Amino acid sequence: MLLCADQSFYGGFTDDVAKRVATHNAGKGAKYTRSRRPVQLLYSEEFTTKSAALKAEYAFKHQPRRAKEKFLTAHQIVWK
Repeated sequence: MLLCADQSFYGGFTDDVAKRVATHNAGKGAKYTRSRRPVQLLYSEEFTTKSAALKAEYAFKHQPRRAKEKFLTAHQIVWK
């Protein structure tokens, strides 16, 4: 989970988190993050299969912001 400069959240999947964050911050990542740089990594999680990662990404993206904030609070992640 990334925190964008406009305080929005962005979720995705990759097999190299550090490289992907750098790509987003270079303006070569997702269209969503290009105009919301810099981004900051808030949370990452490993999955055993690509399918499991994609399912988690889909579930994350379809939650309201309040649910995402509750998740961060439960994991003691400060984003404000």
